[in-house]
Amino acid sequence: MTFARCLLFLATGFLGFAQTRDRIATGFDDIQAAKIRADLTFLASDAMEGRMSLDRGSEVAIQWIASEFAKAGLKPLVGDTFLQPVPLVEYKMDRARTTLALRAGGVTKEFKAPALIVSYPNDGVYKGQLVFAGFGITAPELKYDDYAGLDAKGKIVVIFNHEPQEEDANSVFNGKGNTRYANARAKMTNALRHGAVAVLVVPDPNHKPGRERGTLDGDNQASLALRTPRPIQSIDGETSIPVLTLTAKLADELFALTGQKAADLQTAIDSTLKPSPASFKGAEVELHVATAQRKRGVSYNVAGLIEGSDPTLNAETILYSAHYDHDGLRVDGEIYRGADDNGSGTVGIVSLARAFSKNPIKPKRSIALVVFAAEERGLLGAYYYADHPLRPLATTRAQVNFDMIGRDEKDSNQTKGLIDIAADTSNEVNIIGTRYSPDYRNAVVRANELVGIHLNYKWDDDTVLNVLFRSDQYPLLMHDIPAIWWFTGFHPDYHQITDTAEKINYPKMEKILRLAYATGFDFGDTATPPKFFPAGAAR
Repeated sequence: MTFARCLLFLATGFLGFAQTRDRIATGFDDIQAAKIRADLTFLASDAMEGRMSLDRGSEVAIQWIASEFAKAGLKPLVGDTFLQPVPLVEYKMDRARTTLALRAGGVTKEFKAPALIVSYPNDGVYKGQLVFAGFGITAPELKYDDYAGLDAKGKIVVIFNHEPQEEDANSVFNGKGNTRYANARAKMTNALRHGAVAVLVVPDPNHKPGRERGTLDGDNQASLALRTPRPIQSIDGETSIPVLTLTAKLADELFALTGQKAADLQTAIDSTLKPSPASFKGAEVELHVATAQRKRGVSYNVAGLIEGSDPTLNAETILYSAHYDHDGLRVDGEIYRGADDNGSGTVGIVSLARAFSKNPIKPKRSIALVVFAAEERGLLGAYYYADHPLRPLATTRAQVNFDMIGRDEKDSNQTKGLIDIAADTSNEVNIIGTRYSPDYRNAVVRANELVGIHLNYKWDDDTVLNVLFRSDQYPLLMHDIPAIWWFTGFHPDYHQITDTAEKINYPKMEKILRLAYATGFDFGDTATPPKFFPAGAAR
């Protein structure tokens, strides 16, 4: 549907876009399924070798995106280049030499994998007394603090996975959905802020059985044997502390020292939303963290700017983002092409770069377009940007993040029984995180009068697949920015060699990108940009 035909569909109440056809029409009409198909066919081709972070295919993707930004006339955001270096360290853990020694009552017991799992790049010895910190969450806006009255300085904290009141629809912790605090990295950062030297994450004992993520489709024993181990990467030089995930059996050994049952402690926290004290009776832990091999490398975020038209408001930023990396090659040479994940998002950003550039009238606020590095390795490019922003975070008014915007959502082994998926999703996109900004959601709804795609918010009620934490909007969400993930959902080809360009629903991608473009003009021009609600808005 062309922009002119869209305008005929508009109701008189949609004044923001109906008043001036010329304001956004050129860029709107430039977003076309045929152009998207041509770009994505290249980006997901065998020549890109699956775009594994720090591998050759990833480097080609970086140069292609930068070239397209330059051709579109974007302003470089890193001096005279579009490339923001992201220093990385790639490593493997030495499972045999990575150990946990528990000293209590004059007895020392040693544990190693598979009783514990750790991925940490810095070899060393980390030791301290054990302290219990509930779920490891400090959330002032929710009037909740597991560290209230607790001295964690120089200690090793034991915390439950997930969040309090997970099965309570009326919980301040987003009812039965996740809040931004349930993520292990957020809990690590909070422990570090309280002076802890390491974190031991144990299963929350009252977690409802059967509420675990399923395996990926196609990951049978034969295919798993062919899957190249995904390299562990971290941001080189980043300030952090080790986070170990313990089995339930090892957790039981720890809590036996307190004389209390972990399930009772969780029940008390769920009931009162107050810390539930537990003493490990002076028990100490000594962690030996060892890596088997390490190498340093540099990847790049690719970042360009469309300067805003208002001399004052152009200092503010609307951020569009995606990630370009994927999973590389299988052992047998087959390629994880990553057409949907996340060739679709990358091509979407390039399409918007062209659209905003070609449109003769620009939004009043500036438009930053960033394609992040190393998302598949742990949102590393986005975390690095959040710590080293190219535009001030204080004046970044909204983030539109694309990750997998090219397919029709289908039930899969991973999602079966955990989320309701409509029989027909060929005209649907999921918008994730708008409980933190109803203003953002309302802007998308307004712009959707031009497009007419079904907007679904079901993933805001997810606590099992942890979708809120799994893409590049999350690091900026932790900085109180209305940061929202646009997502067409999982499908059986997710992280399989069958995620190929011919399976993309290109007309739907065109609609999603036109919607995002129109929404950006709303964000860019409005006198009152979207507000962020730290506690989440009422449902």
